[in-house]
Amino acid sequence: MSVKIGFMGAAGEVTGSCYLLRTNKSRILVDCGMFQGRNSDDRNDGEFDFSPADIDAVVLTHAHIDHSGRLPLLVKRGFKGDIWATDPTIELVAVLLRDTAKLMGEESEWKNRKNARKGLPPVKPAYGERDVEETLKRLRYIRYDERTGISDGVSVRFRDAGHIVGSAITELWLAKEGGQVKIVFSGDLGPRNAVIERPYTLIEEADYAVIESTYGDRNHKSLEATRAEFREALVNAIGVRGKILIPTFAVDRAQRVLYEIKRLQMDKTFPRMPKIFFDSPMGEKATQIYEKYSPLLSREIQDMLRKGMNPFAPEGLSYTSSVDSSRAINEIDEAIVMAGSGMCSGGRIVHHLKHNLWNKNCNVFFVGYQAHGTLGRRLVEGEKNLRIAGEDIAVGATFHTLGGFSAHGDRDDLLEWVSHFGSGTSFFVTHGEVKSAEALANCIRQMGYGAAAPSRGAYYDLSAKQAITRPELPERAQALGSRDAVLALLAEIASEAASITENLDSRADFADISPLLESSRLILQTVKNIKTKK
Repeated sequence: MSVKIGFMGAAGEVTGSCYLLRTNKSRILVDCGMFQGRNSDDRNDGEFDFSPADIDAVVLTHAHIDHSGRLPLLVKRGFKGDIWATDPTIELVAVLLRDTAKLMGEESEWKNRKNARKGLPPVKPAYGERDVEETLKRLRYIRYDERTGISDGVSVRFRDAGHIVGSAITELWLAKEGGQVKIVFSGDLGPRNAVIERPYTLIEEADYAVIESTYGDRNHKSLEATRAEFREALVNAIGVRGKILIPTFAVDRAQRVLYEIKRLQMDKTFPRMPKIFFDSPMGEKATQIYEKYSPLLSREIQDMLRKGMNPFAPEGLSYTSSVDSSRAINEIDEAIVMAGSGMCSGGRIVHHLKHNLWNKNCNVFFVGYQAHGTLGRRLVEGEKNLRIAGEDIAVGATFHTLGGFSAHGDRDDLLEWVSHFGSGTSFFVTHGEVKSAEALANCIRQMGYGAAAPSRGAYYDLSAKQAITRPELPERAQALGSRDAVLALLAEIASEAASITENLDSRADFADISPLLESSRLILQTVKNIKTKK
């Protein structure tokens, strides 16, 4: 009986987490997340690299959309099994998926109004609210530290990942001929010295582990340095009496920022803060879930709760639920505005950026990772002229990047987690851009472990020793071998090249694109020089 793993997403990139485990009797999906960045709409609505109807169960590491966002599409396209998660994850994912369906519906309506004026056909969202409700019916909970059977020959145990409330390191046992294979998925790991969550759980035994590498090539500043930086930047921003915009993920990052502001308010030497608007109905619901599951949070949070204080409710905080109340913030010159999405790829923060980025008195605080191709990444990298929500904007605002507030562990945090595994464990490094994933894989190899950074679509046979050094071709390519199959593949390559040529944006990152195209050219040249055997 063989056991194979396929990397369907988050391979060479941060978003779109999705892993397929196959045995002779079961097919298990670990996460089913959305892609973010350029062309993400097309990717999110595209075909899966497997048949959803063939999947027996899904294991969800945590609620963030880049891990859960395509679940309704999976259900819409035929998945009939159970989705296993922790209690907090089940509650959070309901909030996030409902909000995502609502936003996709609104965006489709906006695009269709534009398309109608141009005589273009209407577009449909990838899924709707009905698909979300069908998905939520399939959610099943597993408590931390309980081993549970989820399919024929497959059992799972969740351990605290310290990333967001309910986040889980996932241990999976899969039956094979004469025994079993144990594979561990880190999910997203929090920092060792977490502020909101508890520290991540250390695992000591596994045949294989899949580890994230969002910050696999660098370290954050210390907590003390980050807090000092935030304090100084916030004092300066308050001093110019303009808007302070904080793009925040509604889950965890928003609660962290609220807590840090609360701490500053407790310092009597800190200047008076302007009004604080949390412009996110979803964020308000997520905060309520954090309050409900406060026993799962850190000692620091527990200490504040024991003193009778709400760590997520700084003075002057207002939640804005309606669109009208969100727009009314435009009339206020001086305020702190927190809104999603954290990468500025959608949501209400785009509206606030459009109305304020031109202003030299505007300060923008980035408190989380900005994926390649997102608006947030382009702002961090210094673009000065942008088109936002149909309007050209000349950027005059000041930007602050605070990596130390991230809910992701840095390189040293990740390597500390790795170091507790036995010498027989091999690692697959994912959920990071290529540079970050390869850097972490090299560090893991230097520690004496086997490590690989898989490409998307690659399969590995976990039944075999040293499987990590022998990736298989993507499933759809395994049957290639005939002349007709090769001609069909060449036609597909030509079609992709034509599509790239037609849609190449003048604002594209040519420094990243050129080496990839040069590699492709060299590969095709090698193919051309292969002699036909007779």
